[in-house]
Amino acid sequence: MGGTKIRVLCVDDSALIRDLMSEIINSQDDMEVVAVAPDPLVARDLIKRHDPDVLTLDVEMPRMDGLDFLERLMRLRPMPVLMVSSLTQAGSEVTLRALELGAVDFLQKPALGIRTGMLEYGERIAEKVRAAAQSRPRRLAPRGGERKAALRPVMVSSEKLVILGASTGGPEAIRQVLEPLPPNSPAILIAQHMPGGFTRSFAQRLDRLCQVSVKEAEDGERVLPGHVYIAPGEQHLKLVRSGANYVVRLDDGAPVNRHRPSVDVLFHSAAQQAGANAIGVLLTGMGKDGADGLLAMRRAGAHTLAQDQETSLVFGMPREAIARDAATEVLPLDRVAERMMALVAASGRAQRV
Repeated sequence: MGGTKIRVLCVDDSALIRDLMSEIINSQDDMEVVAVAPDPLVARDLIKRHDPDVLTLDVEMPRMDGLDFLERLMRLRPMPVLMVSSLTQAGSEVTLRALELGAVDFLQKPALGIRTGMLEYGERIAEKVRAAAQSRPRRLAPRGGERKAALRPVMVSSEKLVILGASTGGPEAIRQVLEPLPPNSPAILIAQHMPGGFTRSFAQRLDRLCQVSVKEAEDGERVLPGHVYIAPGEQHLKLVRSGANYVVRLDDGAPVNRHRPSVDVLFHSAAQQAGANAIGVLLTGMGKDGADGLLAMRRAGAHTLAQDQETSLVFGMPREAIARDAATEVLPLDRVAERMMALVAASGRAQRV
């Protein structure tokens, strides 16, 4: 940002929320609210006038629905948008649709004690505004646009695993990785920074879109090819051995790198339990979670992939991993799935020789 403050426009039909968001954001040294709007129609003119760096946007508003406005905005004038809405609390399709349309991230409004709740969320709000300001939003493609062709099935050993981590921008990046995978893909374990109540909706949405079976991970279940296991919000996901099988282990231990689930926790468990049988993948996200774990995986013999800067919504986590020489390869997002399957195929050929 070149030392200047992050300029934020807050759009919400609640005067209380507008005031609280302004109070929270203006209390930070590196950001300021340049304007507020009660609905998208007012916001449209304020965007032209103030050219904000970040827009915070409610979903349910008069005159124009927040999602409709987001879709138009991302087609005509892409900019970093942070969704702030009570509708996100149930982990509903509304939140996931907002991310699909190009929102950088989302934040829940507290259901009770709104003023106290919002002020307690102050630092979280500030962090998400900073991440949004660093993001690289892209113009929304027209409806019915590109859908990546399904990859060809390969011989898959139950020993081969993909271990994947992501944060800001991750839900859509993960979708793009999983959608083209064939039904017999290796088992995939995923740690995505997401609060409790949202990961189940996220898994269900992916399960509808993908040929692989996607679910929220359950403690003690066996890890099987063709299945994707997503860490539940507020729980760490680990890979463990039970005899000849891999098994999911969940725990609610202390946050790591301020996150639970933590990508580092998952990656370190994979390094210890799977070694060279794992493929590590680190996608878009703010911060450094996953960098140490990806390095541990590489040192244990795993092939490791990091998303490149050009296609990352936020390059923080991949950048940290690349700086530590944790990534065997750095790839654009649209090549990750293909490369994963090529590595699996090569492993299968080596085992048959």
